Amino acid sequence: MPAKLLLPIVQLGDPVLRRRAREVTAVELASPRLQELIDAMRETMRHAPGVGLAAPQIGLGLRLAVIEDVPDPERGLSDEERAARERDAVPFHVLVNPKLVREDVTPVRHFEGCLSLTGYVGVVARARGVRVRCLDEHGQSRTIHARGWYARILQHEIDHLDGTVYVDRVATRTLMSSAEYARHWGEAELEEVLAGLDADRAPSGPAPGSRPK
Repeated sequence: MPAKLLLPIVQLGDPVLRRRAREVTAVELASPRLQELIDAMRETMRHAPGVGLAAPQIGLGLRLAVIEDVPDPERGLSDEERAARERDAVPFHVLVNPKLVREDVTPVRHFEGCLSLTGYVGVVARARGVRVRCLDEHGQSRTIHARGWYARILQHEIDHLDGTVYVDRVATRTLMSSAEYARHWGEAELEEVLAGLDADRAPSGPAPGSRPK
């Protein structure tokens, strides 16, 4: 498999995205073919562009993912916005057979998208801090402690390995097209977006002073 090959990214509806991926064996991890696959996943993720890509997203039921989140002026995030989202630069790395523990379960809400559901975003609450134990591409054990946006990426990608897609966790009222998000809400803070989406909703439950019948 050529290192620069761009792999097709499967879309929601493909059964592989709903199956728990199997662990990568030591023999597989040591093989040139898997190393070539990792290179191809890296190039595919960067080309998309994305900040993570799990093997099920390219049609392979393996517990394998690649991650990279570096500042990109074309994505339109200022230094202030990155700081507000606790979004520090994350160099390229590989997760093999990861196991995730939520260390800080404080829920943090942000819009997410997914390369396997192109054209949509929605608000997902994720744990603020996580610990991940995994192997790297060389078979070496690694423990990652992550907070903020990095923790969100890890949770999103490891969800993929368990057959879970972000829309399973999304606040459904916030699900919208990426184009309309950019058109109507791109400059707004999250609380402004949530208030705007609920501005004309009728209050739920009985009217004040009413009695149940």
